[in-house]
Amino acid sequence: MRLTCMFSFILLFGAAGLVVFIHLQDPEEIVHQQTPGIKYNMGFQQPKKDCVSSNNRDRRLRKNTADGVATVKQSDSLHLPENVPTKLQSTDRRQSSIMFAMKDQEKGEEINSIRLHKRRRRFIIKKSPILISMNSSILNLPTLKSEDRNNNKWKSLYQIQRERKRIMRETCSKYKSNNRRIITPYHVSRIFVEDKYRVLYCEVPKAGCSNWKRVLMVLNGLASSTKDIQHNTVHYGNYLKRLDGFDHKGIYHRLNTYTKMLFIREPFEKLVSAFRDKFEHPNNYYHPVFGKAIISRYRVNATKEALRTGSGVKFKEFIQYLLDVHRPVGMDIHWDHVNRLCSPCLIDYDFVGKFESMEEDANFFLHLIGAPQNLTFPKFKDRHSNEERTTTKITQQYFAELSPSQRQRSYDFYYMDYLMFNYSKPFEDLY
Repeated sequence: MRLTCMFSFILLFGAAGLVVFIHLQDPEEIVHQQTPGIKYNMGFQQPKKDCVSSNNRDRRLRKNTADGVATVKQSDSLHLPENVPTKLQSTDRRQSSIMFAMKDQEKGEEINSIRLHKRRRRFIIKKSPILISMNSSILNLPTLKSEDRNNNKWKSLYQIQRERKRIMRETCSKYKSNNRRIITPYHVSRIFVEDKYRVLYCEVPKAGCSNWKRVLMVLNGLASSTKDIQHNTVHYGNYLKRLDGFDHKGIYHRLNTYTKMLFIREPFEKLVSAFRDKFEHPNNYYHPVFGKAIISRYRVNATKEALRTGSGVKFKEFIQYLLDVHRPVGMDIHWDHVNRLCSPCLIDYDFVGKFESMEEDANFFLHLIGAPQNLTFPKFKDRHSNEERTTTKITQQYFAELSPSQRQRSYDFYYMDYLMFNYSKPFEDLY
């Protein structure tokens, strides 16, 4: 009788333990379900190199590229956003696991909180919440001078700006998050400051950022002409200030009083431009860091030489990496979303220019801020000057190598940029 009772007790105890174990497991951790399109990783990711000055602070900010995580200095933090970096979220989950063992009565609440965060990270980009604008510039859009109001060219460009801002704001309102967000130094880490003409420029790589930095240096009196500024001076000279280098008061003062502008580019064209620049030319950073990881993961029967150098990445392999929710190496700003680089739903930009109409838009902006009349936006190609610029035709040739499914998933990946900046679908079979 005693043995029977003991045996029954052991069975009941084992069954109870199994029920508790199953209860604590998140089904999404057991079975990975890939939704159509691309998962939108809400963790912050920052690249290693880009069109920026390479001072020590920037190196510290971008040294975790391979992990896809950007580190914001604790002393500069205003408030930690709800969608904190993935590593911090992992720490929170480990702490929650400890709380399970300590406080049984809090199990349900903790589990629900963890599952909520995981589900948020699993949204595809079309359903991803967008940041809400928390600041509105006093300037809004710089007004036309009285003598320009009868100029049909300026009036037309002015109306184009109003329409771009309207579409951007409507998109932000439609896909906005219900949670109140506060601007942190991370959100403004890509914004360069020109105090003399009171300009804030958010750089978007492969959308004229090198020449825009030359223009800002001339406006600041650091050079007399954009032609005098060499490539290394632009990227590694450490002459331009970043907005996150100011204290909290300085950041908010400039956000609310300076003219904020960004220039964007058709997403697929920007992507192909980045691929050609970083993988089709010798590069002592992108080949060993990204190339080796991409070839190792996606190339069947890769040669030892390719695995050793990381050179020769094919566009199809690059797209496989881009669309992989478990990338072997983190994201990079050259192919990241403009929506994340510049936070246009959090920061109310006054001027939105496009690479496709760069000369006209750039010179109109310089006219609006009262820049010297002899200063115009440079036309020269900053890198690989003997090579043809990436055009729509060249972009289509690269994407012709992909399957319809890969093209669709690539479009899903950049869907918010296409929507927010009113770009047409690049292929007719996309939906």
